[in-house]
Order: sequence, then C-alpha cells, then structure tokens
Amino acid sequence: MASTGTGALYSRLVGPLLSSDEGSDAEQLTQLSLAVLGQASLRRGWPGVSGVLAGLAGELQRSDARLEQSLFGCRFANPLGLAAGFDKNAVAAGIWHCFGFGFAELGTVTWQAQSGNPRPRLFRLAAERAALNRMGFNNAGAEAVLRILQRQRLPAPGQRPAVLGINLGKSKLTPLELAPDDYAASLQLLAPLADYAVINVSSPNTPGLRDLQQESQLRRLVERLRRLPGCPPLLVKIAPDLEDDAIDAIARMAYEEGLAGVIAVNTSLNRLGLEQRCLPQTGRTLAQEAGGLSGAPLRARAVEVLRRLRAVAGPALPLIGVGGIDTPEAAWERISAGASLVQLYTGWIYEGPELVPAILDGLRQQLDHHGLPHIGAAVGCGLPWHE
Repeated sequence: MASTGTGALYSRLVGPLLSSDEGSDAEQLTQLSLAVLGQASLRRGWPGVSGVLAGLAGELQRSDARLEQSLFGCRFANPLGLAAGFDKNAVAAGIWHCFGFGFAELGTVTWQAQSGNPRPRLFRLAAERAALNRMGFNNAGAEAVLRILQRQRLPAPGQRPAVLGINLGKSKLTPLELAPDDYAASLQLLAPLADYAVINVSSPNTPGLRDLQQESQLRRLVERLRRLPGCPPLLVKIAPDLEDDAIDAIARMAYEEGLAGVIAVNTSLNRLGLEQRCLPQTGRTLAQEAGGLSGAPLRARAVEVLRRLRAVAGPALPLIGVGGIDTPEAAWERISAGASLVQLYTGWIYEGPELVPAILDGLRQQLDHHGLPHIGAAVGCGLPWHE
C-alpha cells in the first residue's frame, strides 16, 4: 500500500502500539480514538475541523460509479463498511464516509445501558493480526444513543454520504423469552435514524444470546420486529461456529421471512489452532480464556460460512462478509464467494486508514482484469484474485 499522509502518520504514531500484545491497553486506545472522532463528528461543520475532514476524505475516498450498488433500498457508494463493535455508541456517525467507507454499522446497542464484562476484556494478538474480546455489549443504551445521534444533526436516511446501519443486541438482564420485546424497544426508538438494522444474535459474550440463532427463536424475533411501524430493512448477523444444518436453516428462514440480508460472521469461540497461545496480560492460554476471536485467523472459516449461505439462499439474498479481511485480496475473495458488501474492523485497526483505499483500488483493478462492468457483476462470480 502506498503511504498517504494519514497512513504514514498512523504507522508512525499508532503502529508501534499495535506491534506488541503488551503495552498500551487495547480498550483505552479505542476509547481515546473515539473521543477524538466523536468531537470531530459533532463539530464537522466548523471551518478548521471541516478542512481536516476534507483533507482526510481526499486521501481515503475513491469515487467510482463501478463500485456503487443499490441493496435493500439503500444506495452504497462502495461495498466497504465499518463493522459493528467499534463505534458502539454512534459518536462518530457523521464522519465515517471521510475514511472512505461506503457504510458504517453502529452499535451493538441494547435497550438497557450496560457496563459490559470486567476488564481486561480486549486483547491484542499482534503476531497473528487478531484480537480476543469479551466486551459484553458495553454501551450507553438505546435512549442515550438516540440523543447522541440527534446531537450530530445527521442528514435523513437515504440522503447521507455513507449508509448507516444500527446493530441491536439483547440486554444482558432480559430473559431469553422476553428478547423480542427487548430488541423491539430499541428498534422502535432508533428506526427513524437507521438506513438498516441488524439483529445481533451471535455475540459469544452475552450468556444465552446465541440460542436465539435457533430457527424457531429467530423466526419469532424477526416476526416481532417486522410488525413495528417504520421498520427499516432487517438483517441478521450469525456466528462462525454454527453447524452446517443451522446455517442452512437460517438461510432458508431469511429468504422465507423476507430479511434484507445476512451478515457472516461474528467473532468465534473456536480458537482456530491458537489454543495454546498465551495472553501475557493474564498468563492464560486462549483455550482457557473466554471471549470471541477476530482478525486474520477467522478468514478461512468466514469464507466457508459465506459460501454455504450463498449456496442455500441462492443469488437473491444480499450477504455481507466480515471476519479476517485485511487485504484487497481478502475482500475480493469474499465478494467473489457471494458477498455484496464487506466489513472491516480488526484488520482496519492493524493496517490503518490506508486499508480502505487500498481495498477499493484493488477491487477496481480486479474489475478491469476480469472485464466486469461493476462490482455487482463480481458478486458470487467465483473468479480468482489476479496479481
């Protein structure tokens, strides 16, 4: 990747902090970054701030009609998005397009404000370009997130430079049998501000949550949410640890219930060959630690799940690929396997802001090489990456 000014600055200032498991606390770094980004989003119209953001956008955005798509009523300027889990409280909702993203997924938001699990709960695995997290849906709660979004004075859904999705989870204290009402309370409040909404039933860090991936439970949840007035397009986010028959059942249910799409995948409870990897902060191995694994080790399994979904659901159901995408080739692999959109998180943290334009440039090069007219023609094409 050719270094831009922003990329070089990130590499010089942040790169050394990310090169070791120890040192700066991963969660504190995230909070510091979000504090700065949140102030920038609130003040993005101020002359000094707007100038900085315009410079950032000039470096990181790629405007190309071939990368545009319209999916479930939303127009995506490009297929690359920020995954849920970074901007949990939507503090930077107004500026994610400046980083080159075509969309950003905010949250996970729960109805009740939650402090999350005890710290430490976010760990770098620097050598593997991976992370382990057991955050536990820490967020300010749906009512507070609504106020945060309102203060940013965002354009209305459909009129924004980047599509904004809101990822919703179950409050930890809410029993599973009351989960549909818990999700519905959050969605009813936030729906007017969401281009789309995601039902997160796949985080490994809320006890019992993944039980909601069972077909009957998930169908009941979807039906409850779809009855809400003004319900935005609904997607569901699934775990990488599901058995094949469960993946098949969700693909069929999504099609039958008219879901807008499926996001594959969340973090993994499988240690993916890193069982004996030790965390220096705790002195314990990954096999002994709770939490979900993300980043490069997840790539192969994420592609498997995506291909399975595409085979069962057919070409009509939009899929969003996430998990282990940290190079242009990995993004192309996911699109070629059937993803209409892809999302970044862990890879974006390690590689820095330059990853977004590098991926978008790489996708355009592949379209040129394979003679494809636009990114939609590449979805599910099965064509390999060409150097």
